[in-house]
Amino acid sequence: MKFLTLFVSLILLAGCASGPRFDTNHPSANHDSRVQFVVVHYTSASLERSLQLLTHGEVSSHYLIGDDTNATIYKLMDENQRAWHAGESEWQGRTWLNSSSIGIEIVNPGFKELPTGERYWYPYSEAQVQSLIVLLKDISKRHAISPHSIIGHSDIAPFRKLDPGPLFPWKRLAAEGLGVWPDEQAVARQQVQFDSKLPSVSWFQAQLARFGYATPQTGELDVATRHVIGAFQMHFRPARFDGMPDAQTAALLQVLNQTK
Repeated sequence: MKFLTLFVSLILLAGCASGPRFDTNHPSANHDSRVQFVVVHYTSASLERSLQLLTHGEVSSHYLIGDDTNATIYKLMDENQRAWHAGESEWQGRTWLNSSSIGIEIVNPGFKELPTGERYWYPYSEAQVQSLIVLLKDISKRHAISPHSIIGHSDIAPFRKLDPGPLFPWKRLAAEGLGVWPDEQAVARQQVQFDSKLPSVSWFQAQLARFGYATPQTGELDVATRHVIGAFQMHFRPARFDGMPDAQTAALLQVLNQTK
C-alpha cells in the first residue's frame, strides 16, 4: 500500500512539474514600450560619489554620464527595470514617472551659493553633451520617444527640483530632434501683442498645464504657480527664471502650444 501511495505521488508530481504548454507563435501587434519619457538630471556629486549613490543608495537611474575626458556612459540597470530617479512627479497628466521613464544622470555639481547671494551654475562639458546626444538618439529610436517627452527633473517636479539647471543645452538638443524649442521670430512677434496686454494668471496656468506641467488652476499667483513658471522659464528662457509672468514668457508658451 505504501508503495502504491508513493507511486501515485510521483505521478502527480511529474504532472505538476511539466506544467501548461506555452505557445508563442501568435505575438500581438497591439503594444508599445513601457518607456514614455526620458528624464534628465544632474547629480550634484562627484563621479565616485554618484556611482556609489546610484548603485548602493536609495536612488537610482538607468544611465550615468561621467565627467571624464570621454564622458563615459555608465549603464546602471536594464531599461525594463524601474529606476528610482523621478520621485513624486507629473508630466502631461501622468504621475509618478519612475514607472514610465528612463532616467539619465549627468555628473555635474549643479550650483554653489556666492557671497552676493547669487548662484554660480556649473556648465556641462562638450564631451558630456555629445555623449548625451548619442544616448538620447538611441533611446528615442528604440522606444519611439517624442521630442516633447524628453524633459528635465525640474519640469516634472518644479516645486522640489532645479536640475538639470539653466545651463543645460535644451536648444541644442532640440536642434538634434531631442526636445522642443520655439521659433524665435514667432515668439518675438507674439511678444509685441502681449507687451500691450499681459494675459491673466488663469491663462498662464491653463497654458502651462496644456504644455505638460502640473499646474494649479486657482487664478492666483501662488507659490506653486511661481515654481512652475520658473521651471518653464529655466527650460526655455534660462537668462531669467524668476517665476513671474511676463510678455516673453507668455509668447513662449503661446508659440510652443501652437506648434505641439
